Amino acid sequence: MPISKTLQATALTLAFAGLVGSAALWRPNPVSAHADPAPDTEAFYTQKVQPILQTNCYRCHGGINHRGGLQIDTKAGLLKGGHDGAVIVPGHADQSLLIKLINHAGPANDPMPMPPKDKLSDADIATVTQWIQAGAMMPAEAAK
Repeated sequence: MPISKTLQATALTLAFAGLVGSAALWRPNPVSAHADPAPDTEAFYTQKVQPILQTNCYRCHGGINHRGGLQIDTKAGLLKGGHDGAVIVPGHADQSLLIKLINHAGPANDPMPMPPKDKLSDADIATVTQWIQAGAMMPAEAAK
């Protein structure tokens, strides 16, 4: 049975109107930007700081390795420090030996700049500095 041209035109017009109406009413769900954690949170340490320390420092100062008497994978170890004393002063990055060492701005020898071969990137130094300045929060298991 043939469909009249008028009926076809009406059907197409209604279909088009439906699409236009749907488009006008459609509201996309906003994708929330994944905000970085604040420097004064444990999440900042685990997501930002710990990977820097693991990559650049743990080989000599993490786990069972405590070169220079320094263990940096726990807050207690950071506060106790190594042979030269505490390496962080929570809330005072400017007084923290760790910041001087990673900036290669500390004493030339004992303790030597860290890491000894290549300086950390400015972005990594800024991340560690923010973390210390904000209080050096660490998860409970790392706080021991």
